[in-house]
Amino acid sequence: MARIAGVNIPTNKRVVIALQYIHGIGPKKAEEIVEKVGIPAERRVNQLTDQEVLQIRETIDRDYIVEGDLRREVAMNIKRLMDLGCYRGLRHRRGLPVRGQRTHTNARTRKGPAKPIAGKKK
Repeated sequence: MARIAGVNIPTNKRVVIALQYIHGIGPKKAEEIVEKVGIPAERRVNQLTDQEVLQIRETIDRDYIVEGDLRREVAMNIKRLMDLGCYRGLRHRRGLPVRGQRTHTNARTRKGPAKPIAGKKK
């Protein structure tokens, strides 16, 4: 099992798919990484040599922000908005949708399960 950026990536999958298990690497970045290192697209993780795994690890460390650093950066951005007291920060603080979605109906993912209001039955 190869360990890249602190994540155990699955061994029997293709490299492009396995790299997407790392937080911050999607399909596009996975393709870029494989292309930079020069690994064929159909190669599987268990067929990689130690040198290739090392090259992938170095490329990710050098060129991309992933895992803990990325999570920390996103959290700091949200905290900054909340500290500023801007509209987006207030929405984050209240746990409501941030990007202009309606809240009269829907928005249950952000708001949590529906809370019944006493005496509202008709």
